[in-house]
Amino acid sequence: MIDRRYFRYFDWISFCITIILLIIGLLFIFSSTYNSEKMFSIFFKKQFFGVVSGIFIYLYFCIKDLKRFDRLGYLFYFVILFLLTYSLFVSVLTMGAKRWISLYFFKFQPSELSKLFLPIFIAYYFSENNLNDYKFVTQQIPFKKFFFPISILLISFVLIGKQPDLGTALVILFTGLILLWFIGINKKFFFISMILMTIFSPFLWSILKPYQKQRILVLLGQGDIKKERYQLEQSKIAIGSGALTGKGFMQGTQNKLAFLPENHNDFIFSVICEEWGFVGAIFVLLLFCILFIRISFIIFQLNSFFEQIIAVGLISHFMLSVCINIGMVVGILPIVGIPLPLISYGITHLWINLASLGWLNNIAIRRFYY
Repeated sequence: MIDRRYFRYFDWISFCITIILLIIGLLFIFSSTYNSEKMFSIFFKKQFFGVVSGIFIYLYFCIKDLKRFDRLGYLFYFVILFLLTYSLFVSVLTMGAKRWISLYFFKFQPSELSKLFLPIFIAYYFSENNLNDYKFVTQQIPFKKFFFPISILLISFVLIGKQPDLGTALVILFTGLILLWFIGINKKFFFISMILMTIFSPFLWSILKPYQKQRILVLLGQGDIKKERYQLEQSKIAIGSGALTGKGFMQGTQNKLAFLPENHNDFIFSVICEEWGFVGAIFVLLLFCILFIRISFIIFQLNSFFEQIIAVGLISHFMLSVCINIGMVVGILPIVGIPLPLISYGITHLWINLASLGWLNNIAIRRFYY
């Protein structure tokens, strides 16, 4: 039986925002994949299944007592590293990338699992190294205690980047850096890292794939408008043509006439802008902002620094994905293939985002429960 206190302390605000964003996602996947011959496309059907099953995943992570999950989650991250290595050799090749492992009845991306388990890995590591002994006194955490998590973070970045999946690799890297900053790593670490990146930037540029270099050059204004710049230009046209209130649901020409590539996936925000206009775009952004502010408010109320680390990590990868996706479709960031959380098509990242939000709701419930 579920304790009544779950319903009393359940964070209904974040849950309702999550449901609204899921509905918006289904609406625009329907719009971007609709055709007169077949009303409900295979993409819509799969996403609908993902949403329904994902809500159960959300509720499971809300209700389940995850306090005993600490060590298991820490150890499981090493399994994820193995799966990331395994995917480089045996995974399913899709669009030139080895990101998916096939389980015959469905495919999944192990890199998405790293978003969910990296926070618990870092939180457990520092809890085992008596983090609170440093956190609640003036003594700074010795830098040597950061060597191991930094090493694991860099290994994760390299393995995911080799798939190649630079977008997810950057999300993992920045999530880890945010966690290290939150825990209290010396600020000199970031200063020295920036200097080293500047010095080795020619080498870093040389190891990028040709298409990755091209995406950066496109951001800087280079490339043929009918070739390299085509996707970005069509996205900008869709966003601009939506004007204030949009052309109307399922009335977007860039969308319906198939000028916009990946309109149901990475560039679904462009479809929202075209069909719902500036008003619709602001509405979606406002929902994400309220969700972020709400969860941040809950994080500051937590008494356990261990749970704060987990919560910061879970919301960080979510909001980084939002910022990167919207940044790339409007042309202020390179196109790196990051879907818009809860809205873009894709079951694996949908499940991971819902598990993360469910886990955050679990933490919100138990801040009063105990």
